[in-house]
Amino acid sequence: MLKIKKAVIPVAGFGTRFLPATKAQPKEMLPIVDKPSVQYAVEEAVAAGIEDIILITGQNKRAIEDHFDSHFELEDNLRRKKKTEKLKEIQAISKLANFIYIRQKSPLGNGHAVLCAKSVIGNDPFVVIWPDDLIDSPKNTIKQMIDVYQKYTSPVIGVLQVPDSDIEKYGIIKNKHIKDNVHEMLDIVEKPSLKSAPSNLASLKGYVLGPEIFKILETMKPGKGGEIWLADAVKKLLLTQSVFACEFKGKIYDVGSKAGWIKANIAYARKRPELKKELKGYI
Repeated sequence: MLKIKKAVIPVAGFGTRFLPATKAQPKEMLPIVDKPSVQYAVEEAVAAGIEDIILITGQNKRAIEDHFDSHFELEDNLRRKKKTEKLKEIQAISKLANFIYIRQKSPLGNGHAVLCAKSVIGNDPFVVIWPDDLIDSPKNTIKQMIDVYQKYTSPVIGVLQVPDSDIEKYGIIKNKHIKDNVHEMLDIVEKPSLKSAPSNLASLKGYVLGPEIFKILETMKPGKGGEIWLADAVKKLLLTQSVFACEFKGKIYDVGSKAGWIKANIAYARKRPELKKELKGYI
């Protein structure tokens, strides 16, 4: 069985929805309780068997690199103060995976961000993860996508059922149910109206793709907003091969939006034994 070891995580966006907080820090470093949102994506990828994390960065993203690096002064301070548990937690971050950073020099879209990783990916299949999609699921969503890819040896898109009120927020797939949580993707419509939506299965979390996606991305012309979109490239794959959809179960938090970020903080804080009681009384 082919082992998928590489994941691409685009983090080059400006995070304008969180200004002024993101003027000098990446939105991916905004915490969910006490952990940056991007770390949740990295930890889930590592738990799914990923070894190489390729972060596509932009300007003002140095804090992400620093976070996943060692911090000698902090570690020494924790060691001297005998804060052993915190020391172990901090040291474990840099050991999660092999981190590779690639600068996306111009904001040309998420498809272009993935294309930036071509030389590192080579001829291997890989995962694309959207760190803004935090899914509280009983099962590892990335591993589920990888399992579907390994079974069908075709590209896989992650999907989740969303309520009618959220249909217009996402790319919605047209699907043919195959088995259990697996569908064949027949089409994808970006942010359709409820009336025109082909289903209630929204594209979320990311993809598992083969290296053939790069040939498509290299020849694509800019689409909406003058950017190159990965979803458009995946639609072109449908002309030559099957694309499958892996349906997740769980609660989605769009931590790239203010409301989603606040909801995620409340939900994840309530899971913490040291915070649950106090928050219950407050809320």
